[in-house]
This record gives sequence, structure tokens and C-alpha cells, in this order.
Amino acid sequence: MAIYSIWNNKGGVGKSYLTFQIASEYAVNHPDKKILVIDLCPQGNASGMLLGGMQEGERVLNELSSQAPRRTISGYIEDRILSPYVNPHTGSSYHLKVSDRNAEVPENLFLITGDEQLEIQASRVLGATAPGPTDAWRIVHTWMSDLIEDIQRSWNQVDTTVFIDCNPSFSIYTELALSASDRLIIPFSADGSSKRAVRAVLALLYGITRASGGLQSQFYLNCQQFRLPIPKIYCYIGNRLTQYVRSASAFRTVVHEIGNEIWSVWQSNPNIFHIHPTGSGSPANRAAFNRMFQYEIVDANTASVVSSSLGIPMVRMTSGSRVVAGRSVMVNQSQLDNQQPNIRDLVRAIE
Repeated sequence: MAIYSIWNNKGGVGKSYLTFQIASEYAVNHPDKKILVIDLCPQGNASGMLLGGMQEGERVLNELSSQAPRRTISGYIEDRILSPYVNPHTGSSYHLKVSDRNAEVPENLFLITGDEQLEIQASRVLGATAPGPTDAWRIVHTWMSDLIEDIQRSWNQVDTTVFIDCNPSFSIYTELALSASDRLIIPFSADGSSKRAVRAVLALLYGITRASGGLQSQFYLNCQQFRLPIPKIYCYIGNRLTQYVRSASAFRTVVHEIGNEIWSVWQSNPNIFHIHPTGSGSPANRAAFNRMFQYEIVDANTASVVSSSLGIPMVRMTSGSRVVAGRSVMVNQSQLDNQQPNIRDLVRAIE
């Protein structure tokens, strides 16, 4: 079983978009397995894309959140707030088959939808980490693992692949996602703030500070104390990289600098990386490291917007006219040719 969190400590790098694209294509490539997406972002953007896009997805999200109990991640969180230290085994009642709502998505893809109520629940979840047993913090941080196990049990499927879309903020619900994961996918955009955000990921999760003796996050310290595993870096993805000649050089410089940051961490802390594919040896040099851990998704411009707005996975998109929010939009084959091979290559590398 593999559980991937898609996270960066920065908004706007395309975490939800990549979750939608990766999970959809992975499900196509593994038709004999049920694939689960957990949306732990209050905005629920990945859920909206999976459930049909900008209009239809929003309608379905409103429907699910109006049920009692809410058939969303917040419904499950509410169960756990009421029973913080004993698993109520209600997780399997909160997932849905995505193709029942969006025929463009493979039939073996399942989802627990995001919910804006996560923000309201956050303080109550934090409250559950303080009182109670001495290991209350550890127990609360296994809630998502309990959820996944409940669903696996209902499926009678041991080998489950899970993708968790995370909010950029390092809030309690982001901690819950990362605590359940064994592999981390880090998207970034080619700008200076992404470089700082990657440094924040390394500090918050792995205690890697730039200055000797720098403060370490309480999450990292608590994981050490309670022996709670921290996900290993599986890959980092330059997302929506430009193909325009005038800006490509500047973008390439930033990508190289971010790569340098992660390469230097590899040299001193190779234990926080997940070697893949299974059976491979450790990269012997920078070129081999890049081949294993660095991926790029170029900007498909209009095609990307149409894909997310209509809930059509990029690899299933075809050129031609599409109607988005009542307007006719043209998807060019050249745009598809830019991004479709990137997504296929990336997903083939995910075990």
C-alpha cells in the first residue's frame, strides 16, 4: 500500500490540479485496484474537479455538505471529535464512487470530498490533542490512518493506493494528512517564493533548518517523541512551467535553484527520500538524482483551464470546441501535446 500526500507550504502551485490529474491517470493505469483520493483542503478544489468541474462539481459538493451527517471529510472529522481516542469505524460511510457523478473519471476512483467546515473544526481537533491519555497527540494524528483502514476493510483490498490533497497552511488537518502518508509529492512553481516554501517543507517536516541550532517544528519534535513516521520525499514537480522562449530561461534558473536546494538535502539526509522504483539503487550523481526525483509539467494554458473546469482529466482531453460557463472555448492539439506526455510519464513513475 502507498499513501501519497501532495503538499507544499505555498498556495497556487497546483496541488489540487495535480491531485486530480495524477489520481485519474493512476486509476486508468491500475484498473484492477480501487484508488482513493482524500481531500483534506477546506477549499475542496480537487473534489470539485473530480466531481465534474466548476459548476457541476460545486453543485455536488453543496449537496454532500447539506446531508446529515455531512458526507464529506468533515463528517468523519466530526465523528472523531466525538470519539477522539477510540476509532468509531465509520470511515467507509464517507467515500463515494466518483464516476457515479462524473463519467469522465475511471470507475475505480473513489473520493472523500473536502469541506470548508474543516476550518471551523480545526480548533476542536487541536483541543483533542491536549487532554486525555498521555499519547493523545499521537492518537489524534492517526485519525486519517484509521479512516483509510476502515475503507480498505470495506473493500477487502489490502493493496490500496491513496492520494491526499493538502492545504498549503501547516494546520492541524495538514498534519493529519501528512501523518497518514508514507510518501510526499512536492509541487512547486518557478518563482522565488516557491524556493522559500520548499525550505519550509524541509524544516516543518524533517527538522532541517538553514542555521545550526534553529528552531524545529513541534510536529517534527512530536513525531520523534511518539515514533510516528514522517512521509519520505517521493518526487518534486515543477508545475505549469512556461514554454515561451522569452521567459523559459528565467524559469529554468529558478527550477535549477530549487533543485539545488533539494539536492543538497539529499547529500546530507538521504534517509528522508523514497528510492524508486522498487529495487533501484541510490542515485550516484546529480543527473541520476534528477531522473529519480525531479519531474516537470508544462503549462497547457487553455486546455488546463478546460480540464479543471469541466472535470475532464487532461489525458482524456481531445482538441476542439468546449463550452465553459456558457462560453465556447477552443482547445488546441498543441496544448494537449505539451502536457499529456508529462502527466503520463509522471504517473508511470508512481508506484
